[in-house]
Amino acid sequence: MDAEQARQVDAVLRQLGIPGVVAPVDQENPAGQWRVYDTADPTTRREMTADALASVAAEFPGEKPGPGPTRGFVIPPEGE
Repeated sequence: MDAEQARQVDAVLRQLGIPGVVAPVDQENPAGQWRVYDTADPTTRREMTADALASVAAEFPGEKPGPGPTRGFVIPPEGE
């Protein structure tokens, strides 16, 4: 993710109370790729982007479509 996406991910993680520190992969290049880590310390941190994003997705399970196509039509109320 880039810096703007990282800001959005950081805001969502905070809102949902999901642990993680969003930081650039290369501390010297903040315009490069960003990831979610378990700690801010670049020497001991462990990358956990997939886990953090899975936790976010679990907060919004959404409706899953059933098998096969969905068909239907709308009948307007009388008088329209």
